[in-house]
Amino acid sequence: MTGAIVGAIPAGLAWPAGVAVAALLGSFLNVCISRLPAGQSIVCPGSRCPHCQAPIRFYDNVPLVSFALLGGRCRACRAPISWRYPLVEAVTVALGGLVLWRFGPTRNGFAAFVLVLLLIAATVTDLERRLIPDRITLPGIALGFLIRLYPEPRAVLDGVAGGLIGGGIFYAIAWLSPKVFGKEGMGGGDIKLAAMLGAFLGLSGVLVAVFIGIMAGGVVGMLLLLVGLRRFGEYLPFGPFLALGGLIATLWGPSLLAWYLG
Repeated sequence: MTGAIVGAIPAGLAWPAGVAVAALLGSFLNVCISRLPAGQSIVCPGSRCPHCQAPIRFYDNVPLVSFALLGGRCRACRAPISWRYPLVEAVTVALGGLVLWRFGPTRNGFAAFVLVLLLIAATVTDLERRLIPDRITLPGIALGFLIRLYPEPRAVLDGVAGGLIGGGIFYAIAWLSPKVFGKEGMGGGDIKLAAMLGAFLGLSGVLVAVFIGIMAGGVVGMLLLLVGLRRFGEYLPFGPFLALGGLIATLWGPSLLAWYLG
């Protein structure tokens, strides 16, 4: 990918603008996380309290700020607001800042931030519902291919190869697990998430992401077994580990690959 500047963003405004956009998109991600797994529209109705269904006023919907001013409670019914809402917004701002620091306001930065948003949504839905919705991963695969078309259309071939190999690895695991271990090893959501990473990162990038994801999942799984928080054979969502691998591969994949090969 190139480093062409996306738009004429003055250097002094890049950080404030980036933080504001990330905060707003973090708020929108909360809507997606709440509604996409249930097959609901993310456009209408507007934001509502999940307890009393009262519409949320615009001044009560300012990312991070409104949660603090309201004391973490709905203005209408005083029911507690889940900490997931400000946490997703804060993580989106933090990772948006990391992407901006790493790539600047460039095409690379734009592509990386789009992928980060998709990974946050996939991670939270997998943790909350043990589900990675197709309405996240399938449009994500298409977006990855679309972004790769410019400025060099042939780059989409690397995305196709990455999507096929990334998804194919987990499809093979899902196919073999019942035959070898007698139970499901990977879900369809993990397969499509890996394919989405391949569409964005290409063949080498998705291999780095898959390797890191498997290593991280193995280490965390062993630690949970050792401290007694998980029993052997108990389900552990893999989407967050694959998303972590995708994040690291997005930010430092080429450097890690060069170090490993060199």
